[in-house]
Amino acid sequence: MSSKGFLADLQRASKRAAADAQRRQNAANREHQAAIRRAEQARKAEERATAQAARASEADRKRYEKEAQAAHVAAMEAEVADLNAALEETYSEIDELLQATLSVDDFVDLDALRTTAKHPPFDRADLEQPTPPPAPVLPPPEPQYTPPEAPGGVFGRKKKIADSEATAQAAFAETHAAWQAEMARVPLLQQQAADERERVEQQRLSWLAHERERYAAECAAREAEVAEHNQAIDTLIANLGYGTADAVQEYVSIVLSNSVYPESFEVEHTFEFATSTAELTMRVLVPGPSTVPTIKAYKYAKAADEITSTDLSQKAQKDRYNGAVHQVALRSLHEIFEADRRALIKTISLEVGTETIDPATGKNAHIPFVAVAATRDTFVEFDLAEVVPSATLGHLGAALSKNPHGLVPAAATGIRRS
Repeated sequence: MSSKGFLADLQRASKRAAADAQRRQNAANREHQAAIRRAEQARKAEERATAQAARASEADRKRYEKEAQAAHVAAMEAEVADLNAALEETYSEIDELLQATLSVDDFVDLDALRTTAKHPPFDRADLEQPTPPPAPVLPPPEPQYTPPEAPGGVFGRKKKIADSEATAQAAFAETHAAWQAEMARVPLLQQQAADERERVEQQRLSWLAHERERYAAECAAREAEVAEHNQAIDTLIANLGYGTADAVQEYVSIVLSNSVYPESFEVEHTFEFATSTAELTMRVLVPGPSTVPTIKAYKYAKAADEITSTDLSQKAQKDRYNGAVHQVALRSLHEIFEADRRALIKTISLEVGTETIDPATGKNAHIPFVAVAATRDTFVEFDLAEVVPSATLGHLGAALSKNPHGLVPAAATGIRRS
């Protein structure tokens, strides 16, 4: 069973552990970020000096060129400081694999993993606003008769007045009739506006009901998911009380999901629990030695104007990798025994190795570096903050590779349980 065998959402616990690990790295990261800022400041100074040199008179050019060169050197040296800080952080993470877990309690409170459904606000609140009433249909103002102007002249004046009056009256009668027709349409227009508003309102209510039904279904799905999640927690707690193999393996998977290793040295766990012997058989896969950096330090060669690096000695590379392998073995034993407060696991049979190209055959192979079995009663008495990991493993009767860095497998000997 792998360490990913539990419900996916329980990886929240792993995120909390990752946050704790990040806080532990903050001190090293501060120097790393400071180096980046220094490099950026130096680059800007170099750019300013170069620009000044380009604009300067011949008399000042040499001075500006000298300042530009000094700024360039400062930028390169700041970049080297940045590279070395990052390298030191990586090595510190690898060298403190065991120490990183000793400062935290590996016990997982399963009750704390229960959740409650969190529902977002209803996302169609716009549909909850009633359709506004239609704008009133205002009747047009009634036209008023305006007498025509009196015609000029003397001859035929009466006839002209009569004709003008008749024309004005006829025009007014036509205008008034149109007004009366428009007035007759006002109730119809008002009813049409009211009907349209009602149609839009009914459509709104229909969409609102649909969207509320959809939202309720989504909330119900979240509630069901949470209920299923919490039921799984309840079942796990109950089965863990009985010490069933599946429950113990589920719990171990959660514990190991919380065990956050650095990106530079990530590991994988597989394991199986036997209730008949109360023994957990575990295999831990570590990265191969070729994945671990070998650079001792970076430096800036001013004469060649380039950044170079020096390599760690073979002994230093070997000691770091071998030490990391031994720390992973003790860390794995410690995390399981410390987290198992019910003492369901009496013994852990552990193998630590890597998968790589076997230098002897040229084929893919699993190469074991550590094979050890430890009983709870013995292991919990150790003060791991003070031990030398290889010595502790030797004390437990472990079969140890003489040179993990050289991909030499551990001797295939029996394991003495301590």
